[in-house]
Amino acid sequence: MPTKLYVGNIPWSQTNEDLEALFEEHGTVVTAEVVLDRHTGRSRGFGFVTMGTEEECKRAIQALDHEEIGGRSIIVNHAHRKRATAKAAS
Repeated sequence: MPTKLYVGNIPWSQTNEDLEALFEEHGTVVTAEVVLDRHTGRSRGFGFVTMGTEEECKRAIQALDHEEIGGRSIIVNHAHRKRATAKAAS
């Protein structure tokens, strides 16, 4: 079952292809996506990578968490579902 990772503090110049190349050294990359600002089209400084197995996911976290990439110390951990926010009562 594929496992999704959060990758934070990535360089602004990082592309989907760069992210995929970085992680494929540690296993099968199913998807790699840098999150872009919808208004400017520029990177928001984080992304998500889906690895093929949990074991590959663990190897990638161990190898890449806090590694310096492009002058920045990246953060790699399991992605968590976005929490629903409560709407204010009108």
